Amino acid sequence: MGKGRMEAFSDGVIAVIITIMVLELRAPHGYGLADLRPLFPAFLSYAMSFVFIAIYWNNHHHLLQAVKHVNGPILWANANLLFWLSLVPFVTSWMGENHFKPVPTSLYGVVLLCSGLSFTLLVRVLIKHHGPDSDLAAALGAELRSDRKAYLSVLLYAAAIPAAFVSPWISGCMYVTVSIMWLIPDRRIERVMGIKGH
Repeated sequence: MGKGRMEAFSDGVIAVIITIMVLELRAPHGYGLADLRPLFPAFLSYAMSFVFIAIYWNNHHHLLQAVKHVNGPILWANANLLFWLSLVPFVTSWMGENHFKPVPTSLYGVVLLCSGLSFTLLVRVLIKHHGPDSDLAAALGAELRSDRKAYLSVLLYAAAIPAAFVSPWISGCMYVTVSIMWLIPDRRIERVMGIKGH
C-alpha cells in the first residue's frame, strides 16, 4: 500500500501534539513582566519539547522520502512511535508545572527514551520491508549497526532517567545535548536520494 495515508496521519498527529502543548501554557493574570517569571519553567519545558517534536517530524519526513510503500508491521511501528510522542504534552506539562522535580523529569526521560527506541524500530522495519537493494538500505542499512549518534542518544536518555534523582538539571542538560545532536536531519538519506535524482 502507498505511504501517503501514513505520512498524512503522522503529520496530523504531530500537529495536534504541538497544539496541545502550547495550549498548556496559561497566560498570567497580571500584565507586567514580573508576572511571567513563574511561567518560566513551563515555557522552558515547552520549548525543549517543541524542539524535540520538530526533530522527530523532520527526521520522519526525511525517512519517508526514501520509502515507496508500507505494510501492516510498518503501520504498527509508526503507530508505536506516535503513541510515545503523544505522551510528550503530558510529561512536558507535569515537568514544567512542578519546576523540574525529579519524578516528572525522570518520566520525561522515559518518554524520550521510548520515542527514540520506537524510531529505531520503525527504521529497521522499513529496511526489512524494502530489502537490501532499496534506497533506504543504501542510505542507512550499512551504517545502522554502527550508528554512534543513535546509540549515544539512547545511552544519554537512559543515564538521564536516574540522574534526575541526583539533579534534574543534569538530566535536562542531557536531554538538550541529544536534541542538539539531532537538529540537522540525517544527511545519509539526502545524499542517496540526491545521487539517484529523486
